[in-house]
Amino acid sequence: MPGIVVGLAMALALGRVVSTLLYGVAATDPLTFGGTAVVLALVAALACLLPAARAAKLDPLRALRNS
Repeated sequence: MPGIVVGLAMALALGRVVSTLLYGVAATDPLTFGGTAVVLALVAALACLLPAARAAKLDPLRALRNS
């Protein structure tokens, strides 16, 4: 969550620099910022969820014995 806040702050600060590259979207469009933050948070959660699900299937005692 702190990374999203820092990223949004940096995006707002650098919005004017990239405004020349945007077509049909304002540099500080809240819907775009919010949507991007939600998509990135979902991708990060999915990236964490898949290895965690695999690790949850392992027997803890067997994993500790093999390490």
